[in-house]
Amino acid sequence: MGDAPAGHPALEAWLAGALGARAVTLRSLRSLTGGAIQDNILAELQVDGRSLDLVLRKDTSATIAASRSRREEFALLRAAHEAGVTVPRPVAFCDDPGVLGGPFAAMERVPGEGFGPRIVKDAGLGGDRARLARRLGEELARIHAIDPAQGTLAFLGPPPGRPAQARVDRMRASLDAMGEVRPELEWGLRWAELHAPAPSAVTLCHNDFRTGNYMVDAIGLTAILDWEFAGWGDPMGDIGWFTARCWRFSRPDLEAGGIAHRAPLYEGYEAASARPVDHEAVLFWEVMTHLGWAVIALEQGFRHRSGAEPSLALALTGRMAAELEHEILGMTPPSRWSATHAPR
Repeated sequence: MGDAPAGHPALEAWLAGALGARAVTLRSLRSLTGGAIQDNILAELQVDGRSLDLVLRKDTSATIAASRSRREEFALLRAAHEAGVTVPRPVAFCDDPGVLGGPFAAMERVPGEGFGPRIVKDAGLGGDRARLARRLGEELARIHAIDPAQGTLAFLGPPPGRPAQARVDRMRASLDAMGEVRPELEWGLRWAELHAPAPSAVTLCHNDFRTGNYMVDAIGLTAILDWEFAGWGDPMGDIGWFTARCWRFSRPDLEAGGIAHRAPLYEGYEAASARPVDHEAVLFWEVMTHLGWAVIALEQGFRHRSGAEPSLALALTGRMAAELEHEILGMTPPSRWSATHAPR
């Protein structure tokens, strides 16, 4: 988007109303890097004589099926903020397309680094890594304690009785919609049906809780981001998503998101929750994470191939599915699972 051209009266007027300000001057408007599915736009403002930076989050020209609308994502962000989860402060939602060319959510900008590979590689980010992992476990427990039955989250509908099967059904539907024939993924999906553990509970889950979707500074955590996949799920699924090998980047030996070992993450979660971590269930959900990321990678590639959003980055993301399929096959040999997981 680059810097804003002179004059953005519609946006300035909407922001003044949303902020309860007498006068808002837009100093610059530019795209931020790092949004793989949505556009994140930095708005640098002068609000009644003081500086304020907001992030405006809106749809790209193409998206993927599992992503929620910006309005729903904003409602989830607000619910998390009210529950004490460390998130950017939500400001307001705009559904007037005349303001910024489409619906968008406004939230305060949070300082810090959010690029996963950089966080993992730079030991100077996030402070003490074991303490950071423990803090993230505590944040997950707060997320899982949010009551989705509250009116603002009614769009989530009733909870599924079998969240793993519901996830498998959505992944199969996505593959069918793209016309993808992937024997390795079909193997993994059938494996998941046969080995899914009974959930200890069904709660609100972030469903993309990983290194790369939170921000840190030199001291520790500053925000948890990207709520577009949040919804009902098995809470062990969020833990498995965080510990899955595909999100450890250059430190596969550090099972908790490439930043620490599992123990502090689990300790933080159990200290803030009455729910113990089910170790076997977490391992199952690590396989599900690779399946889910493989389907998302294919969907990202399809955005490019369909012509809706030509992008080299999206095309390259689509090619990552093959690496994930190789990992899935290595994680699901019958010799590893048959003794501990009876087919259902």
